[in-house]
Amino acid sequence: MAEAKILASIAGTNITEADVDAMVASLAQRGQNYNTSEGRGMVLEQLIHQKLFLIDASRNLYEREPAFKAELARLKEDLLVNYAVNKAVEGVRVTEEETKKFYDENPDQFVGSETANASHILVSDEQTAKDILAKIESGEITFEDAAKQYSSCPSSAEGGCLGDFGRGQMVPEFDEACFTMEVGTLTGPVQTQFGYHLIKLNSRKDAETVPYETIKDQIRAKLMSEKQQAAYQSKINQLRILYPVDKF
Repeated sequence: MAEAKILASIAGTNITEADVDAMVASLAQRGQNYNTSEGRGMVLEQLIHQKLFLIDASRNLYEREPAFKAELARLKEDLLVNYAVNKAVEGVRVTEEETKKFYDENPDQFVGSETANASHILVSDEQTAKDILAKIESGEITFEDAAKQYSSCPSSAEGGCLGDFGRGQMVPEFDEACFTMEVGTLTGPVQTQFGYHLIKLNSRKDAETVPYETIKDQIRAKLMSEKQQAAYQSKINQLRILYPVDKF
């Protein structure tokens, strides 16, 4: 194996390219932001700072100070506790069969919301909305052209189309109209906090069950969390028997 490239040396202590690689990797997803020439330079500088402090601490014999020893003991206890907890739950597994069984036995938990696709024209007053509606119904102008010409909503550029949305995503008055009117019809004026709307319902889809493949990772994570909590509690119960706890 080729010797790691030395990037810096502080009082005889080397920092290598492998040290920078390890630091970037330890940052997990954030490390991607540092895996550039500039970013790796920043990481190297941080490692240099750490080495400087470490050398200074060693030469000043800080590790012999009572305060440091107390801090070290506390950190050791925390590490031991975390390690012991991890040991208690490390055997927990969730199988594909368990995940699928939970999905099959709890269908009500995996039903998506009803969705609608609608277009609208938004104006500031009711009479303007009524006038535009009359023009559309008489065939003087299409809904889409009216939206482009009169609507104050940014959706006007798309002929008023808002795309798909689920029940409850819009303000109550608008939501109620969209999920009670017939597909292909036009209604309004509907008043909301934003003004007066003319609404055209393009389509509506009933609530559908979320496919297993889409949701299985979330189910596995849920079951894993529940199993780990159960394993943790079981271990606590055992420990309370071995080491009686007196609370005062």
